Amino acid sequence: TDSSSAACVWSATMGLCGALWGDLMVVILAFPCLSAKPNSPNMYGCQEGFYRTSSGKCSPCNCNGNANRCLDGSGICVDCQRNTTGQHCEQCPDGFIGDVVRGVPTFCQPCPCPLPALANFAVSCYRKSGGVRCVCKENYAGPSCERCAPGYYGNPLLIGSTCKKCDCSGNSDPNLIFEDCDEVTGQCRNCLRNTTGFKCERCAPGYYGDARFAKNCTECNCGGRMCDSQTGECLADSPEVSTGTDCPTISCDKCIWDLTDDIRLAVLAIDESKSTLLSISTGVAAQKRLNDLNLTTTHLQVQTLMTFYFLIKGLLIQRETMETNNRATQLVQQLSNMRDNIQEISSKMKYYAIQQELSPEEIAQKLSAAEEMLKEIKRRKPFTNQRQLADEEENAAEELLQQVEEFHERYNDTRSLVSDVLEQLSEQDVKLSDLEEALDQALDYVIQTEDINKENTASLQRREKQHEKIKEQIDEVNDILLSATTILAGPQKVNSELSEVIKNVSGFYAEIDGAKKELQEKLANLSLFDDDLVEKAMHHAHNLRRLADELDRNLYGVDTNGLVQRAINASNVYENIASYIEEANKAALLALNTTNRVNDAAVGIDTQIIYHKGKSEELLNRAMKLQRAADDSNDLTIADTSQHVNGTLARMNTLRSQLMRAITKMQSAEPVEARERLEQAKVKTAEAVSATMMVTQATTPMDENVRLWSQNLQDFQHSSAAYDSAVHSAGDAVKKLTEVFPQLLDKLRRVEQKAPANNISSSIQRIRELIAQTRSVASKVQVSMMFGGQSAVEVNPKINVEELKSFTSMSLYIKFQKDNPQLAASPDRFILYLGNKNAKNYIGLAIKNDNLVYIYNLGGQDVEIPLDAKPVSTWPSYFSIIKIERIGRHGKMFLTVPSLSSTAEEKFIKKGEVLGPDSLLNLEPENAIFYVGGVPPDFKLPPSLNLPGFIGCLELATLNDDVISLYNFKQVYNIDTTTSPPCARNKLAFTQSRAVSYFFDGSGYALARNIERRGRFSQVTRFDIEVRTPTDNGLILLMINGSMFFSLEMHNGFLYLRYDFGFSTGPVLLEDSMKKAQINDAKFHEISIIYHNSKKMILVVDRRHIKSVDNERTAMPFTDIYIGGAPAEILHSSISSHLAGSIGFKGCMKGFQFQKKDFNLLEEPGTLGISYGCPEDSLISRKAYFNGESFIASSQKVSLFSEFEGGFNFRTLQPNGLLFYYSEGSDVLSISMDRGAVVLNASGIKIQSPDRNYNDGKNHFIITSVTPERLDREVEVEDFQQYSEKVQTSLYGCPVESPPVALLHKKGKNSSKAKGNRNKKVGRDKDKISQPSTGLKKLYQEVNMQRDPQCHLPMNPKATKHAYQFGGTANSRQEFDHIPKDFSQRAHFSISLKTHSSHGMIFYVSDQKETNFMALFVAHGRLIFVFNVGHQKIRIKSQEKYNDGLWHNVIFIRGKNIGRLIIDGLRVLEEPFSGDANSWQVTEPLYIGGVAPGKAVKNIQINSVYSFSGCLSNLQLNGRSVTSASQTFSVTPCFEGPSEAGTYFSSEGGYVVLDESFSLGLKFEVVFEIRPRSSSGILLHGHSVNGEYLNMHMRNGQVTVKLNNGIRDFSTSVTLKQSLCDGRWHRIAVIRDANVVQLDVDSEVNHVVGPLNPKATDHREPVFIGGVPESLLTASLTTRNSFIGCIRNFMIDEKPVSFSKAALVSGAVSINTCPAA
Repeated sequence: TDSSSAACVWSATMGLCGALWGDLMVVILAFPCLSAKPNSPNMYGCQEGFYRTSSGKCSPCNCNGNANRCLDGSGICVDCQRNTTGQHCEQCPDGFIGDVVRGVPTFCQPCPCPLPALANFAVSCYRKSGGVRCVCKENYAGPSCERCAPGYYGNPLLIGSTCKKCDCSGNSDPNLIFEDCDEVTGQCRNCLRNTTGFKCERCAPGYYGDARFAKNCTECNCGGRMCDSQTGECLADSPEVSTGTDCPTISCDKCIWDLTDDIRLAVLAIDESKSTLLSISTGVAAQKRLNDLNLTTTHLQVQTLMTFYFLIKGLLIQRETMETNNRATQLVQQLSNMRDNIQEISSKMKYYAIQQELSPEEIAQKLSAAEEMLKEIKRRKPFTNQRQLADEEENAAEELLQQVEEFHERYNDTRSLVSDVLEQLSEQDVKLSDLEEALDQALDYVIQTEDINKENTASLQRREKQHEKIKEQIDEVNDILLSATTILAGPQKVNSELSEVIKNVSGFYAEIDGAKKELQEKLANLSLFDDDLVEKAMHHAHNLRRLADELDRNLYGVDTNGLVQRAINASNVYENIASYIEEANKAALLALNTTNRVNDAAVGIDTQIIYHKGKSEELLNRAMKLQRAADDSNDLTIADTSQHVNGTLARMNTLRSQLMRAITKMQSAEPVEARERLEQAKVKTAEAVSATMMVTQATTPMDENVRLWSQNLQDFQHSSAAYDSAVHSAGDAVKKLTEVFPQLLDKLRRVEQKAPANNISSSIQRIRELIAQTRSVASKVQVSMMFGGQSAVEVNPKINVEELKSFTSMSLYIKFQKDNPQLAASPDRFILYLGNKNAKNYIGLAIKNDNLVYIYNLGGQDVEIPLDAKPVSTWPSYFSIIKIERIGRHGKMFLTVPSLSSTAEEKFIKKGEVLGPDSLLNLEPENAIFYVGGVPPDFKLPPSLNLPGFIGCLELATLNDDVISLYNFKQVYNIDTTTSPPCARNKLAFTQSRAVSYFFDGSGYALARNIERRGRFSQVTRFDIEVRTPTDNGLILLMINGSMFFSLEMHNGFLYLRYDFGFSTGPVLLEDSMKKAQINDAKFHEISIIYHNSKKMILVVDRRHIKSVDNERTAMPFTDIYIGGAPAEILHSSISSHLAGSIGFKGCMKGFQFQKKDFNLLEEPGTLGISYGCPEDSLISRKAYFNGESFIASSQKVSLFSEFEGGFNFRTLQPNGLLFYYSEGSDVLSISMDRGAVVLNASGIKIQSPDRNYNDGKNHFIITSVTPERLDREVEVEDFQQYSEKVQTSLYGCPVESPPVALLHKKGKNSSKAKGNRNKKVGRDKDKISQPSTGLKKLYQEVNMQRDPQCHLPMNPKATKHAYQFGGTANSRQEFDHIPKDFSQRAHFSISLKTHSSHGMIFYVSDQKETNFMALFVAHGRLIFVFNVGHQKIRIKSQEKYNDGLWHNVIFIRGKNIGRLIIDGLRVLEEPFSGDANSWQVTEPLYIGGVAPGKAVKNIQINSVYSFSGCLSNLQLNGRSVTSASQTFSVTPCFEGPSEAGTYFSSEGGYVVLDESFSLGLKFEVVFEIRPRSSSGILLHGHSVNGEYLNMHMRNGQVTVKLNNGIRDFSTSVTLKQSLCDGRWHRIAVIRDANVVQLDVDSEVNHVVGPLNPKATDHREPVFIGGVPESLLTASLTTRNSFIGCIRNFMIDEKPVSFSKAALVSGAVSINTCPAA
């Protein structure tokens, strides 16, 4: 180099450059050289724009022109310009967009979202379809982020403005995700909880409280006047206006309300003005406004100059003064207008400052900016040219906008076609995949065939050699056979005789079976026609006729005023009907016993026959042994054989004579006239069936009349006039009943005269149900009765004497008739008596010595509790409330006296107790009676209650947990409403809750018909109701329309919502699986069901979102709704399988609303058996059921060792267990069961009961006390709801019903019958008789096939034989390839079907172009048979619906000139046609249950093209069964029994292939649950074309995940301590991250680290669930069987996987339905 190139000049800065060589760091001082070549390195480094490579050369920086420097070694650009970023300045940062659509941008600019730089609210943006699309920040929305998102307000188009979150103080609609406010101003809409204000921050007028924090705005209690909004203190009225003027007097209240309305309207006007101002944009409108202001300013300047000019000139020229003055006047007017404009602008400026919350400094800045703008406007020339240009630009912009809209419309049209194109491409891709799979399979078959041919060739050569040897051996055998023929001539003769004997024995078998069966049928029929039974039936008929006459006399023998008397008599007839039916039932039981005795006799004969059969079988076996001995032995002589045969024949003759005697004995049991009576039985049975139908028709009007009576009584208002109306309405109902009862009695008499048919018992049971409903309605009648001192009522409550033993509680309403003169003569009066007829063990009420006295007796002396604090003479003249209570030996009485002037109530309490040890009220079920108001003359009251009858009005309310009424009576005495009408009740007799709540006792329900009369089903449909209950289960809401339903239930204390609006995927379940809201805690809970956009169901409890689920877009198809229960025929109909239970609701409901419209449930005509009020006693949980692993515990701090008395009753079948436990320090008090005995352990002292039979399933009572003579502490009943800890405990119901001894007795009673049945079954199976060992072996093999020894559940659930379930997916189907040659001439099909679905394909076949076709499908529940004749469609449609869930047999025929559809052999529908049958040709396959995707759409309506949802069986074509399907897709056996959500993989094999949106790459997480029925099977498999795979399987209960990542195989396994096959659900999770795999099975975790593949890439390969084709399995996989069992809750990367949307469901796989047993 020359000196110039080598010379270096020191720069002001010196750089350090370092490089690492091995372990040595070389540091180089870099001095830039001025004269070095740009691309050649020198000792000072590379010039700007170049970087030093690893080889030491200088290379140009690749920064796309956006940077001049880059790092040596890597070339990474530094200090990117023009808003670019990236290693080579090739990207735009977030919030910026490049100048090109594709490629590297030359520069980046801020996103125009909505305005670049000044107002950019986008996270990022991108170009698409010629425009810019914005990805907005959280608070913004719109294509250009030009508006605020829901829940925020502001104006993003206004520079400096942002979107702020709505603040409604938490008082907006809680069902919305965000708070609702005006999107520009932020003013809250729809303030709830009685609030108002811009932010709902204060209470509404007429309310007071804290709206922001406490949220307790309460209505002012000021009689319509205003109150202080904070304290609620009533405000004083304004002084009255002087009446000396003509002005009307206006109260201050009205002024305030008018002023409030004016202010509200003013605020709305201001808000509208403010919205208008804030919505002004900085665009064209602002420009026009500036132009106008500019013109005005210029004009004013010109006018001002002219004015000054004329003023000066006016001084010089006097004659122009007047003209100048006129112009000055105009100027003054213009200046005045300008001043007004300035003031308006000033006010708007101040409002803007307040609205935008600007500080004074900001206001000053904006004013100075405005002044500068005005100065600029003054300096500028008029904007005439600019305005013209602006108008031209505006016109051009409008034309451009129109072109853009046209382009956008074409873009939308094109975009709508994208999904179709993608779908077609997807279908083609699937077909190509299927073709590739078929080609691979064909190649495998070719290879296998070549191998088989080679093996066959070798085996053929071997067999030819063997054939030659066999020929030689045959010759030798023939010689041996010739000699054997001669020897066996004698035994063959014996064999022929033995064959004859066997044939005769078989004939005897047939005769015995036939005779025995015929005899049993005759005896069963004869038992129904006992002479005594006929006489008893006639006797009952006379009694019923007498009853009808008595009813006529009672109903028509009184005057028109005795309407309530008619109701009483009618109810008496109800009771008599019940008693007569009970007698008829007893007679039927007698007949049943007689039948059982006759049957036992038949069984005895059967036993003899079985014995003789056994002898015959023994003889047969001996004969067969002789035959084998004769065949096998050549040593026996003919003489020995003959001797055996003779002995056999002798025994055979003896047996024959015994059989003939048995037959003679059986025939002698038949009376002479039996055949005649059998013929009569047929006629009477037909008459009985007809009578049953008539009885059912007779009960229907009775049911309607009873419901009408219930409605009229429940609609009673609190006045005498309303009561009279209710009584007259009840009288009309009774009058209608008088027309029904004679018909009913006549039908019953005819039925009892006939022999009982099968369905008569069900009809009589229906009558009993109607009577029970009547009793239930009568129990809810809330009307009092007037007692005159000589009258009485015997009440018929649902008394459970076991529940009344330890605890008794009763409440009633009472009102005295103080002006009655009889009271002055004898003021002491009897009120009620509940006890035994012998006047021992009872409770009662009476008036003694001007005191109300509560009396009870527990077997010893009476206990009297007088309420002396409130003498009866001081009671008011309206209803008061009495409650009496007894807990063990302790009694208590409550009196509540309401007030007429206020809401206050007077309450009085008095207590007492039994001095002795007696603690139980031992009522006898047969002798228990309940008298109110008085007693009949023949009954003797105990001395303490032996008083004159009550004078006044009484109304019963509750008895323990049950609502009772005087109108549910057994008998009434001297009740005459003409002379003693019931008392009109005052409102004070009701509590607040009683006025708005409804009580359901589990037997009644409310029915609101045509609910759309109050509100329409719309885009948002809403149901609201409040419930309060302590029970675990109960029906809340139910709607039904055919097979479609909607049910909201309470299941185990949590909500359970299930519905089906005709969905193709079946019912949808929405369950509180996370247990967020427990309902059965005896508190009111507000439940809301919201159906949004006809596709999303939302469950809200107490204004808190619980759960939501999406479904197919379908509107609610209902008109009526059942509340709290439903009729039995509905609960036990086809929808019963979809209900969690069929139990009515027990508890309280209120506030039922549909679309926010209230319903009065008691005013609905269909309501039955509910009442007003919410009795607190019905909500107390006094019972608890324990399952052996449960308990309840209280945190109440009490000492049981110093003073304690308590007790409980229990019922159990377990001999051992802990009943009660308490500890205090080291002292323990416990009560337990030990081998059936009760053991008390108190501080180490044990006391054991002598008896050991307390585990007999009956109620037993324990009372324990540690106390002095009198207990100071009050004894209360424990409410288990209040206990702080409850573990696996049910607080309602006890399933322990009867002791095991009774169960064993029942089994023993029928054991002989069962034995006979089993023997008869065996007797028909000849194979099992001849070869019993083979039959047992076969049975053992079948059992082994049905159950894996490691599994709790059988491998195959119980299913209907030869029936298949379809409908798991839209294309569930079977395909059959064989079609007969004469199919075009004669197509005769038959099939059996069962379904609840309204639509679906059953059968389809067509040619390739689907020109010729034939189909059978369901549409709207009806069967439709369709086929073509040329271009004409022949359509045959049934009139009835067959989607009732029952089996139906269907035959459909296409003949030469007629089509025929035959249903159940009863309905024959035909349609003739003309045409050439030879031209009608179809091709395989034949589809059953559904069609392949894309098929049948041309000929069948779209909703019936999808798969049939139900079961099909017994498919036959031209009389031959069609069984072997060539292909099966999502078809399983037709299961019986319960089912649940999940996907079932049958033992017949099958798998699911997920759609392409799910794949298993290098990183994933898979979670699902399984319940297997086999201990081995493939769970999941993914396979790629390069040999990599992932496989998860079970093998003998061990779960294994095995992978190959292109390097080698590696795996991990988990084995649980308990069996995976135990019948329970188990959770499995697999997590993969590159070469690390973790397996989690029920929290048992294991993992493996495999080799790392640096070239590994993600492949989108299909994922198989439950199985995999054999061709995809590698040799290293030991488990090749498909999974058998259920899979549910399948998720990949936390995304739920829906198997119903899978790419393919192959084989016997049931989607969405899993058998539970």
